[in-house]
Amino acid sequence: MAVETRTLPLRAGDHVVQFYRDDADLARVAGGYVAAAVRAGEVAIVIATAGHRRAFERELEAAGLDLAAARRRGSLILLDAAGTLAVFTIDGGIDRAAFRTVIGGLVGEMVRSGRPVRAYGEMVALLWESGDVLGAIELETLWNELGRELPFSLFCAYPDSSTSDTLHSHELQRICELHSSVVVPAAGVEDDDPATAGSEVVFDLAGEPAAPGEARRLVRDALGRWSGAGVIDGGVIDDAVYVVSELATNAVRHVGAPFSVAVRLRPRDRLLRLSVRDASRTGLDAVEAEPGRGLGLVARLARDWGVEVATDGKIVWAELVSAGR
Repeated sequence: MAVETRTLPLRAGDHVVQFYRDDADLARVAGGYVAAAVRAGEVAIVIATAGHRRAFERELEAAGLDLAAARRRGSLILLDAAGTLAVFTIDGGIDRAAFRTVIGGLVGEMVRSGRPVRAYGEMVALLWESGDVLGAIELETLWNELGRELPFSLFCAYPDSSTSDTLHSHELQRICELHSSVVVPAAGVEDDDPATAGSEVVFDLAGEPAAPGEARRLVRDALGRWSGAGVIDGGVIDDAVYVVSELATNAVRHVGAPFSVAVRLRPRDRLLRLSVRDASRTGLDAVEAEPGRGLGLVARLARDWGVEVATDGKIVWAELVSAGR
């Protein structure tokens, strides 16, 4: 059984946040995001601490990329997080006009070059760790405003250790809501491919009778960590595990071949999307909600659910509210 973490390709307007366990975790996921931009000839703007910039450079070199050539082409722009933050911080607060001039000017210039732009930033993490959580929220908001005007994707990162306390749980929830996707490390999940690491946790399982039970365990572990980080309401875990169990059981019963279970958080909508994908269209007619049992109960628990025909099979999905409104 392979267990991995994946993400859908980031598009202009996407704003992802990673809560990372350690620097190796950050370099693997965020470094893969930066490497993908450089490899594709896009523009990667990296605003990070000196240590993290060196970690990203090692990731890029390990991926076989020529850093000097990337800088000459303008594909890789490296800036110091504290120094850049200081430029638009006036009298201890973030100056909106200065942010627009400094960050908006840089991103705008790169966008006008005609190449896709990916930005990575951890200035927000510096604010949070210094105790200025409202400043972090304000800066995230300014990034979003800029994202509505200019086509670029943005990846932010916070150390898991600095956001795990309950004192600022409301503010942490607000941080999550300001992002299109949240990357939270799931217990026991390792990511072997930095180019595919990201916001959707995916478990590949064999189409055997024991698979639904394994799916329940893996999803409960993943959601338990997300709940502990304050990203989802713990009350949704039991419902999510039940839904995954039914979808996985359906795949084993009607297909009997390997399948994958995906768990993805949509923080802006406060939704948790669960899906089971298999490589067969067999059983499409069997995916029906029978009242009072099986998928009928899934329909009752889920905000919405359905079936999508994929090029290599089908996807049965369900969405649950991930936090109280």
